[in-house]
Parts: sequence; structure tokens; C-alpha cells
Amino acid sequence: MKTDIQIAQEAQMLPIGQVASMAGIDENLLEYYGKVKAKIDITPLRNVPRKGKLILVTAINPTPAGEGKTTTSVGLADALRRMDKNVMLCLREPSLGPVFGVKGGAAGGGYAQVVPMEDINLHFTGDFHAIGAANNLLAAMLDNHIQQGNALGIDVKKITWRRCVDMNDRQLRNIVDGLGGRMQGVPREDGFDITVASEIMAVLCLATGLSDLKERLGRMIVGYTYDDKPVTAADLKAQGAMAALLKDAIKPNLVQTLEHTPALVHGGPFANIAHGCNSVSATDTALKLADYVVTEAGFGADLGAEKFLDIKCRAAGLTPDAVVIVATVKALKYNGGVPKTELGAENLEALERGLPNLLKHVENITRVFGLPAVVAINRFANDTEAELNLIRTHCQELGVNVALSEVWGKGGEGGLELAEEVLRLCDQPQDFHYAYDLDLPLKDKIQAIVEKVYGGAGVHYTAAAAKELARLEAMGFDKLPVCMAKTQYSLSDDATQLGRPEGFTITVSKVKVSAGAGFVVVQTGDIMTMPGLPKVPAAEKIDVDENGVISGLF
Repeated sequence: MKTDIQIAQEAQMLPIGQVASMAGIDENLLEYYGKVKAKIDITPLRNVPRKGKLILVTAINPTPAGEGKTTTSVGLADALRRMDKNVMLCLREPSLGPVFGVKGGAAGGGYAQVVPMEDINLHFTGDFHAIGAANNLLAAMLDNHIQQGNALGIDVKKITWRRCVDMNDRQLRNIVDGLGGRMQGVPREDGFDITVASEIMAVLCLATGLSDLKERLGRMIVGYTYDDKPVTAADLKAQGAMAALLKDAIKPNLVQTLEHTPALVHGGPFANIAHGCNSVSATDTALKLADYVVTEAGFGADLGAEKFLDIKCRAAGLTPDAVVIVATVKALKYNGGVPKTELGAENLEALERGLPNLLKHVENITRVFGLPAVVAINRFANDTEAELNLIRTHCQELGVNVALSEVWGKGGEGGLELAEEVLRLCDQPQDFHYAYDLDLPLKDKIQAIVEKVYGGAGVHYTAAAAKELARLEAMGFDKLPVCMAKTQYSLSDDATQLGRPEGFTITVSKVKVSAGAGFVVVQTGDIMTMPGLPKVPAAEKIDVDENGVISGLF
């Protein structure tokens, strides 16, 4: 079998203008980035009504065995197009850090990919660079204001804004800067987040246009004064310059799948430390152009789907018509205690032990949120019929069908069974509701997510987190939704608790408001906003030859 990058590099891509034409996008709205990438000026589309049905792809908790959520999303869109449906795909942009780390790229896999795969996984159209520049411009203006007399009375010990870089670099998590003497800045503790954890990433993905973007940027809180008053980007007069840096980044990016299905790849917040969805502008645009829109949310349904539904759908007025929950037999056996090296052998007992993880995610979608769902089994060659039947039986007990997905090896053809079930679900009644009401106190919202979505027993707050929650409520942020920062590997905040743990308590270690994005970030356990590289990073295998052909990406 060829590698993902070999398959992608052998693809015969259509000129992006032709892809746009198939999607009903006027060429005058395109801003070309070479022959096969373009940004879309969506201004003329703002008053066009939405017409499409929205299909959300989510998954069980990720494992080292991999689930193939993006691959399934791409293959499902291609399958719907093979059935002569007017379909568009909406995905997040990959972050450079994981590309060079352990996760690799995020453009799908096998014969279900978005292309040009190398560009999408590396610099693409420069959106993340623009976000990083805007983030660090604000940091520079903040420190310059303090250096130049600190007219706002900012307490350097209460600065909450951090610098960012789109790389896994643990060395930058906590630093001291401003050293070197009086003219080199004011010494203080500082740190870096990965770009996808920057509030500006969340703001860009939730903004509906440049005016909304600028207003959101201005509301972002960078720190507090000596008398505990919040200081915003607007106080520093930074929002205009930041918006200028982001004026192109806010426009959705148009590419194509291997089978030429139009795809909008735009925005990329992580789901374990941010809200995990592609931009509202991309999803909204696709729903105006296509009859069916396939999108995904990061990591498992406890993180990405919860935030997609409780944050993005609430903010953008979206209602999904169907949800796909991706799982693999291998991953379920891993949740049942089987080591990674032994996942290829049939093991019904381990599968039985691991199934509750999948079933909890099914319950979340169908019962907590009231949406019709199908389980997509990303099939591998050594999956046995007995294992597949065991999954089918348990899911059907919850009223949910199982469809096999073989899109990695067969492209859209391997997703026809899944597409048929998705089309059926899109015509079913649904009773969509959120996991919590916005009028609840912040602690009650957190408790609702922990109990309903994670299946936990309660929440413990560190003294600092409890104090900050009380302050945020007093400041009037109590009506905002919450964005939980939690390990993706478990329903709990302990990555080692696989399957469906029960009776656990979530520990909230830190709380902060993202006033521009419009949510309160709740950090649990030891979740970090700046990942590190593994012992053998993927970067060691990536290379480029004298002709500019890249190898080693996956």
C-alpha cells in the first residue's frame, strides 16, 4: 500500500477555479494561492440563506491505535458526491506542532484525503502565521505600554496574555523575559501557548465578519490593574492593527478531496485546550452553497462534539441533522485493556470491556443532545465478523445503527453504506438541546458537563480556580458557556482511565475568561496549552529533495 503522501502526490487535482464552479462559487470571489488553493471573499454571500443539512463527524476517545475521524469525514463527503448529492466538506487546518510531533498531519488518509496534502499540513495560506503575528503584536504592545510609563496601571503579576508559536516547544511554556537592563523591558514571568490555543484562534473561528472580529479582538482581556480592573486589547488600542493582520486569514480556504469534492479548510483550535471546530464562516458558507455539509469536531465526543454543540452551534444558530461517531475495533479493544502490540488478534472479551466507551458517546449524542446518530466502524483487514457483530448488537440496543467505513482503502466507494444511513438520519426528526442552560451559574454548567457528558460524580476546585470563578461571575461573565480543557484520552481528567470510568471527580485547576471568544476556559487536571515533542518526533523523518518534493509527512 502506498503511503498517504505518495497517494496525495500522485493525485490529479483540478484547477481550483473549476472546483469553485462545481460548488457554485463565482470566480470573482476567489483569491488564488497558486493553482489548487484559493480563499473566498464571502462578503456577497452574507445575506444568502442557509439551505444545507449539517452532518457532524465525531468519535470515541482517541487511542494510539487511531480512529480515522478526518479520513471518515473526507470519505463520507466523497461517498455523498458519488450519490449525486450537492455536498461540501468543512475541516480544520492542521497545526504545525503535531505535524512535526507524534500525531502527524490532519488531511485524512489513504484514498480519503484533502489535497494538496503537503501544503495543508505545512504553511497552507498563512492563516496560522497571521494569528500568531496578531497574538504577539498584542503581547508586544502590552509590554511596550508598561515600559513607556504604564498609564493603565497594569500589574505585571496579573498579566494573563501569553505569547504563542505554532510548534510543540515545551522549553517556552514558562519563561522570564524583559531581562538585560532598564531599556530592554520590564522583567516578568511569561510563557508561550501553541497558536491553536490562542484566544485569537477562537475569535477568528467564531467571528462572522471583519466588524465582528474587530469587536471580539477588542474585548479580549490581557491582564488586570493593581486595583483588579480588567485591561483589554481595546484599552491598548490594538484591535485595529490585529484585525488588519487577520483581514485575509478570516476568509475560508477552498481546496478539494482526491475525488474533487469541494472542501473548506479553515481555522484549527484544538479540542482538548480550545473549542475544536473549524470556523463559523466556513460552515455558514458551505450551508449556503451545498445541500449537505460534512464537518468534524476534534478528538472524542466528550470534547469536540460537546463544544461544537454547546459553543459553536449556540453562537452561530446551527442545528446538526445527523451525527457520525467513528470508532475502530482496535481502539475499543485498547479501551478494554489490550496492549497496542496485540490489537490485531480477535479478542471478544476485551472488546466487550472497551465497548462502554463507545456506548457512552452514543448516549451523549442521542440522549444528552437529542440528535440522530450512526456509528461508523473504520474497518481494518483483521477485524473479524464476530467483533463487528458484537458492536452492532450493543449499538442497536441503544437504537443506533452501525455502518462499516472502508474509505481509507477505497475512497468514496468505501463510504456508501455510511452515506446511505446518514441520508436516512437527515430525514429523521430530532430534538436538539444543549447540555446546560446559559442562565446557570458557571459551577452548575461545569457540573452538568461532568455529570451528563463525562459520566463523572463531581468536581473539585483548587483554591485559585474557585476564587477566579467567583471573580468572573462578579464581573458579569456568568452567562457565558464554558470551554473545558481536558485530556482527550479519557472521559475523566486522568488519561489512564480508559473505557467508561464511573464515580470519578474532575479537578479544575485553573479558570480564565476568553471574553473575545465569548466563553470561560476551564482547565482540568494537568492539561497544558503548550505540548512538547516526543522522544522521536515525526520531524526526523520529514525531508525534501532538490526538486522540492516532500517526503515523510503522514
